[in-house]
Amino acid sequence: MRTPGDAAAVTAAQRGEPGALDALVAAYLPLVYNVVGHALSGHPDTDDVVQETMLRALNGLAGLRRPEAFRSWLLAIAMNQVRDHHRGRPPLADAEPADLADPGADFADLAITRLRLTGQRREVVAATRWIGDDERELLSLWWMEQVGRITRAELAEALDLTPQHAAVRVQRMKAQLEGARVVVRVLAGPRCGDLAAVLAGWDGRPGALWRKRIVRHARECARCVRGFDDLAAVDGLLTRIPLVPLPAGFDLASAEPVVAVAEKGFGVREVWAHAATKPLVAAAVVAAVAGAVVLLPVGRAPVPAAAPVTVTTTRAPSTAVPTSTTVPTTTTTTTTAPATVPVTTPPAAPVFQPVAKSLKKGVATWHFDGVTQALSDVGAGWFYNWATTPQDVRPPAGVEYVPMIWGAKTVTPENLAAVRGQGTTLLGFNEPDLAEQSNMSVEQALDLWPRLQATGMRLGSPAVAHSGDQAGGWLDRFLAGARERGLRVDFIALHWYGSDFGPAAVGHLKSYLDAVHARYGLPIWLTEFSLIDFSGGGVRYPNAQELADFAGASSRMLEGLAHVERYAWFALPADKPGTGLYLPGGTPNRAGEAYRATTG
Repeated sequence: MRTPGDAAAVTAAQRGEPGALDALVAAYLPLVYNVVGHALSGHPDTDDVVQETMLRALNGLAGLRRPEAFRSWLLAIAMNQVRDHHRGRPPLADAEPADLADPGADFADLAITRLRLTGQRREVVAATRWIGDDERELLSLWWMEQVGRITRAELAEALDLTPQHAAVRVQRMKAQLEGARVVVRVLAGPRCGDLAAVLAGWDGRPGALWRKRIVRHARECARCVRGFDDLAAVDGLLTRIPLVPLPAGFDLASAEPVVAVAEKGFGVREVWAHAATKPLVAAAVVAAVAGAVVLLPVGRAPVPAAAPVTVTTTRAPSTAVPTSTTVPTTTTTTTTAPATVPVTTPPAAPVFQPVAKSLKKGVATWHFDGVTQALSDVGAGWFYNWATTPQDVRPPAGVEYVPMIWGAKTVTPENLAAVRGQGTTLLGFNEPDLAEQSNMSVEQALDLWPRLQATGMRLGSPAVAHSGDQAGGWLDRFLAGARERGLRVDFIALHWYGSDFGPAAVGHLKSYLDAVHARYGLPIWLTEFSLIDFSGGGVRYPNAQELADFAGASSRMLEGLAHVERYAWFALPADKPGTGLYLPGGTPNRAGEAYRATTG
């Protein structure tokens, strides 16, 4: 089965291949639900608008001439339905008052509650209530861009804008959102007397006019001006907020009538026609809820559906003793893995055989029992350890060590002298955009960069934790500053961690790398990558088979990607829970075998 959403999968659905249409619906329902939900601020008609969007897409699928444009086409349909809702129908004209939208129970409230958001992530979601309808529509798409679900080109196409016009509108929307964040802070704290006067006559409903009045007051008030303090970049905050999961009403009980219709022999479109308006797209939900059954064409038995999982762009371990944070995004996946992802059965006992090395393939590691054996066995051409020398990691013959200047405190004459003796390439600062890592401002990094450049070594950029492809992000500002100062950066270093443990993760990784390369035109070193999900407030790791599938499929993809010069898995040791490849003593686990099998 192909990965839902790619051109081949859309074509398969157009041809009526078994299960293909169900897979597309299951894969894209969460995306459409989040886009429409944010755009309508959780209006009670959200379910109806999502259902109409999906119905129109399915009915028009046969006429889609460019299968690769399916996602932007689907989003354009969603935006048209949202605008029709804003312009036309009186929402729920005959509804009871209890059914009408309530600012305390809107989509922002739903996101805050279900995703257990705190701090500035909670503030930014609450702030979405305070921007206008047009800006909220744009935000719903830009949010999906930030979490890696769509591209800027797809955003612009969905809104029927040029990329340049889209960029201008995004900046204007972000300015409104920043003001709205200040409003949320000011209203959450003790109110000064002047603010009480400003709010006289306010009915308690968020709105653009009141946002402007409150922000104006905050700028002029010595007490309320503190609402502007320490506002983290909204881009980074959004990347740490996964998609809102499907509503609790999407359960098996509500889908049973649809299943019954399917069992009577109706096709997929007939099943949709028989589904009740609510819960939303019940037929699709059957494929998306854990433990449900996937609706299949007549004559094929139902199979268990996969539980919803999450996906994303980046995470951040990486000191000499790595720690972890993440930048997650969310999607759901189908139950069937792509044909390109093998299922590897571990041997009864480890077998060490010489393997062909890949000069591109590498690993990030620290010392553990059997590290030299593992470095030799995995078939990597290089490794690094976030340090200036190999320290207590003894590299085997033929495996290159690449040093790193980790952060501002490690830019010392001794360290700069040490790295010169380790080869020809030097990695720059480690995740300077995260407080828990090297935590450097762009200006500080630029000021120190000439000292790294003076080594004469080939230089990799600072490896940002997230948003490497985003205008105005940490990396974007660093590279712009480097150009202005005439500094040299020879390649881009990136980190990526996915919280989608299904087959779609490989495509999300490739999309991120492609976007970064398209933006800067420089070669890429992917110096940390794996699967880790931090979106639930804790840490969730893939199971052994999920990790092995991704290790094999992603490394094969990276070998064939011309603009990726090198890549390094996080991490080589599996001496603690996580995503390691080799057990103490140098024995590969299932993921280690899959990664080992990839050769240049």
